[in-house]
Amino acid sequence: MDVASVLKINKHPTLFKRFPEILSVTNTSKRQANWLVYGNHITTDNIDAINDVGLSTIEIVAAWKVGSYDAILIASELTLAQQQVVLEQQLDFAYVSDIPDLSMPGIVVLDMDSTAIEIECIDEIAKLAGVGEEVAAVTERAMSGELDFEQSLRQRVAALAGADEAILTQVRDQLPLMAELPQLIATLHHYGWQVAIASGGFTYFSDHLQQQFKLVSATSNTLEIIDGKLTGKILGKVVDAKAKAEILLALAEEFDIEPHNTVAVGDGANDLLMMEIAGLGIAYHAKPKVDQQADVAIRHADLGAVICILSASLAEQRLAW
Repeated sequence: MDVASVLKINKHPTLFKRFPEILSVTNTSKRQANWLVYGNHITTDNIDAINDVGLSTIEIVAAWKVGSYDAILIASELTLAQQQVVLEQQLDFAYVSDIPDLSMPGIVVLDMDSTAIEIECIDEIAKLAGVGEEVAAVTERAMSGELDFEQSLRQRVAALAGADEAILTQVRDQLPLMAELPQLIATLHHYGWQVAIASGGFTYFSDHLQQQFKLVSATSNTLEIIDGKLTGKILGKVVDAKAKAEILLALAEEFDIEPHNTVAVGDGANDLLMMEIAGLGIAYHAKPKVDQQADVAIRHADLGAVICILSASLAEQRLAW
């Protein structure tokens, strides 16, 4: 992974021209600011729309670039009505008080399916095995928290019994990475952070990602294969919500990382427990239940948004912007 894929965090002259008020802001105001609005090209029209639904105008105290994203730091409270306007404009927001410190050692643990990659691997395998609709319906309910994850996974895997192992290779060879996954990992590595995957998916795919991106860990479920055929069974214990949380805690201990500097990113109900015990839990294009319970929800931006959020922790840079 080359240096060019790192998301650069820096001040930018166009932002000072767009929001000249930040040039006269005191460092005290910058330190006290707790709300971040970010997205591709934030304009004064965007800010005016946010102000139109507020009792008072928002106070922009700093602005910087994270790759192609604009990040705007706000000192005033961002009300629920204003948050809704931010989302309506295809932008995102985050409350950034006491977030993990990007300048200190940390770790991000990513869910795999529909987070690190665009697909649910079991659904794609099922399509090739001729049971796509049956399995996808169960996956949707499981990710929404309507079904017990382990039971639903075993049910879905059982439907694959007799399928040829070759279909796993077909899925892996066309594995679609989530947008900005390489840039996210490169940037975290640039800042000395560790990156891992904890997934209810399958080792056939998570091992591939670990090797491709030099992840410190990739833990998921192992499909039983005999004589080139899937048996419809999983080997060993299922990686469920509890296991994901335990993986995050174990990795933090292994790399001597403060619990506060751990981040969990996921989209489904089985990610909630690891998101709860992490220093920062981030819902990524997630199910409504997960959006509601996460510390932060990324609804519009791609995975580079994780760096947008963490960039607000860089105190020295914040004061310089």
